[in-house]
Amino acid sequence: MAPRIARLDSRALIRVTGPDARPFLHNLLTQDVETLAPGQLRFGALLSPPGRLLFDLFLLGLPDGVLLDVAADRRDALLQRLAMYRLRAQVTVEADDTPVFALWDGEAEGFAPDPRTPALGGRRYGGAVETSATEDDWQAHRLAVGVPDPSADAPADKTYPIEADFDLLNGIDFQKGCFVGQETTSRMKRRGAIRNRMLPIAFDGPPPPFGAEVLNGDLRAGEVLSGRDGAAMALVRLDRIDGDLTVDGRPVRIRRPDWLPI
Repeated sequence: MAPRIARLDSRALIRVTGPDARPFLHNLLTQDVETLAPGQLRFGALLSPPGRLLFDLFLLGLPDGVLLDVAADRRDALLQRLAMYRLRAQVTVEADDTPVFALWDGEAEGFAPDPRTPALGGRRYGGAVETSATEDDWQAHRLAVGVPDPSADAPADKTYPIEADFDLLNGIDFQKGCFVGQETTSRMKRRGAIRNRMLPIAFDGPPPPFGAEVLNGDLRAGEVLSGRDGAAMALVRLDRIDGDLTVDGRPVRIRRPDWLPI
């Protein structure tokens, strides 16, 4: 079967180059940038100082720096944030209009494996690529794999990255040392104080509205995030996901992804 390939117009790129590009980003992001090899793709985030998620991003190693893959509607905000942190660092930070492509259900040359989970496929930046699917098809695949879309599911500065499963999807390097928001993130992981996580839910019919309550009996068990017919992401309390769950009177069930530890 031929792989499916879609252009992701919801994503945009920022090119960070210069002598200080890697140490500059390494001290800011949740991911190790110093060891990022050219052509290698990693997943990470820029957090607020209190440790909440501001920007989810992919990092592609370049010979002279790093290419950042971010939500298109958040690119300008990230450019401004990086400019604020730049100070005297010898870096150039600029928008890059190279298109972003995603591939799944097969392999093709030029695609780097998605670092979150192999089931998602791969990503590519630029080149002559013939698409065979739409971005909506890609979003359906992502939801079927059970991976959140932080740019859609986590309003900026409202969610901790561990709640968005960054620790389970290779989005945080806990061995790299300091990054913005590191203290809160490391403390949550070290103490196991993780009450809420984004997990996929299944149901019949159209998706409930964003923010609709998930109930376990009369107890609030979480809230619905982005979704489509039959499936959605939800931010749920882990101690209330067993039992009969409902949203707006409709039964729903937690669908445990393959990448989620038992």
